[in-house]
Parts: sequence; structure tokens; C-alpha cells
Amino acid sequence: MSVPLLEDSISPEVREKIAEAYRALFPCRACPRHCGVNRLSGEQGTCRTGALAKVAAANLHFGEEPCLTGTRGSGTVFFSGCNLACDFCQNFPLSQYGQGVERTPGEIAEIYLDLQRRGAHNINLVTPSHVIPQVLHSLALARAGGLTIPVVYNSNGYDEPAMLRLLEGWIDVYLPDMKYSAEAPALRYSKAPAYVERNRAAVREMFRQVGALSLDGQGLAQRGVLVRHLLLPSELSGFEGVARFIREELGEHVPVSFMGQYFPTHRALRVPLLARRLTAEEYEKGLGILFSEGLLEGYVQEFEEEEPISSSRPETEESACQKEMTFAIS
Repeated sequence: MSVPLLEDSISPEVREKIAEAYRALFPCRACPRHCGVNRLSGEQGTCRTGALAKVAAANLHFGEEPCLTGTRGSGTVFFSGCNLACDFCQNFPLSQYGQGVERTPGEIAEIYLDLQRRGAHNINLVTPSHVIPQVLHSLALARAGGLTIPVVYNSNGYDEPAMLRLLEGWIDVYLPDMKYSAEAPALRYSKAPAYVERNRAAVREMFRQVGALSLDGQGLAQRGVLVRHLLLPSELSGFEGVARFIREELGEHVPVSFMGQYFPTHRALRVPLLARRLTAEEYEKGLGILFSEGLLEGYVQEFEEEEPISSSRPETEESACQKEMTFAIS
């Protein structure tokens, strides 16, 4: 039976924080773009999202890192839209074409609670950077309605630190991408001004809130930061700079999910440097960087020569992440 989700179940202090978050939608400064549109009246910027968040899919997902998937699955909620426009986006029908349905915060809270009832180890918010006000609102309602499992913030890393601070105490695990270590490819291939600067500021804030990743006795993530990096062909992602930042500013005990699943899709097929799979040499060089920087905690995807399945239907298809091998995470 559904749990009633009432606005008066939220404390005045939390209501004020939610109101502050919504004020960031006009003029919009919810993400580093600060595009300035009035999303409260339905205007849309790069993220193609107005006042209501749009949900594309929600289900138990078994293709995430093992500390998230466990035995019963991660309760993934895929938000439509994105504040990036990556040429190589593997979920472009959701992020770029807006597949999904607008949901009220109460409806989203019910989705979280339903996933908890179905046995999810956590609530995994996928691509939430542009809908932080709606996320905070829905989490407050869900907690009032009985949500107790950890909440994972699974983002592209192009996040606004001021908005992340509003989430302090509401997010247990931060799972950010660190896509690039140089600004030129970030602008060229993801249309993201100052991605590196803003990404690193966001990851520092995430780490300040929750620290390094901690697991329970079953190996499930309870709190902390786990950084993802998708290795791009032609060394476009600059993994050496990303790895050095993690070691020097976060510490060698922050785990890294090293992803070798890249395949050309979306606009990448028309971009010469992106229009191919990784080579074995590129993959091995990335692994060498991981080891040389002493980042020995986390996950590594096995390298595959064959073409993986497209991830355009994340609610049903298994991700290549399922083939990851585990380093020791203490």
C-alpha cells in the first residue's frame, strides 16, 4: 500500500532549504552553466527541463559497481535531460532527446519507496545535476514516508557546489564522473565550459561532505565518494591528470571505477578521434596510470574487443559495468 506523502510532514527548516533550492531555478543557476532561464515558468535551458523533473526509467539495476548492485540490485532512477551534450553519450535518448515523463516530487518519492519495498540496496539518482531542487524535495517527502536505505548521487560531475551544499545530509554516496583533465576537449566533445575547474570544485565539495567510501559487512556502499572515469580513445579524457588530482587532493584511498567500455555512439560516429573503440594499448596505458598513481582501491572493467550492447534502454539492459573486477576496498 502506498504511504501518504504530505508536505506538512516536512519540518520548517527543511521546507526553507527546499525553497532556497527552487529559487535557483529563476534565474537558473542550478548547474555551472548559470543559463538564467526561468524554469519555474516552464522555460528550458541546455538541460531541457522545466519546473518538474522528468523520469525516464526506474528499476532494480544489476549493472552498477558491485558495492552498489549487491545481490538485490541498485534502485536506479534515471532523470531525463542533462546539462552536458557529450558527443559520445551512451544514454543519448534520455539525456539529449528527453525520453521520459514529468513527475511531481511526491510521485518521485513514491518511486523511491517502491524501489525500497522491492529490496533495492540503495536509491541511485542518475543524472541529477540539473534537478537538485526536485531531488531534495522528493527525498524529504520520501524520508518522511519511511525511506531508510542509502541514497547515491550518480552524476556527470558538472555540478554546482552551492547546490551540492543544499544536499548535505541527504546524500550518502557520491558517484561523480571525472571526464576530463583539460578544458579544450571538455568544451569540444561535451560542450562544457570550464568543465575541469568546475568538476574538481564539485568533487572537492562531495568529498568534504562524505569522505572516502565506506562499506558495510556485506560489501555494500554506505557513505563516501567513488569516482568514475570513462577512458576515451586518443587519450582525450586525460586520465593521467584525473588520477593525479584524485591522489593529491582526495587521497589514494578514494576508490576509482576505471571504465573501459567506450564505444562510438550518438555524434561520436561523425567525430574522427571518437569514432572507434579503445585499443588494447590505450587500455593498458590507462591501467598503468592507475597503478603508478597508487590508486589501488576500486573497480576495473575488463577490456573487450567485441562490440558491447548499446545502453539506450537502461531500465532493462545490463551495463558493461557488470564485468568489472574488484580491487580491495577496505
